[in-house]
Amino acid sequence: MPTVLTLNGYRFFFYNNEHEPLHVHVEKDDAEAKFNLVPIELVNNYDFNSKEIRQIKDIIIEYQAYFIQQWNDYFN
Repeated sequence: MPTVLTLNGYRFFFYNNEHEPLHVHVEKDDAEAKFNLVPIELVNNYDFNSKEIRQIKDIIIEYQAYFIQQWNDYFN
């Protein structure tokens, strides 16, 4: 599971056997979520509260191009 970014206690990562659409997983403590990258949208949420989801989405918006580049570098 390559970690692509750690920020504010959140770990953004891909699983080794990922599939399209482009997406990123995020975890902190026992919570985990999955966001599609284009367009940015929440797919799954396990135990993050709404404030945390907004914070995560803001990070993904800021780092969207970076996450897409990391996806392409890792899977292509």
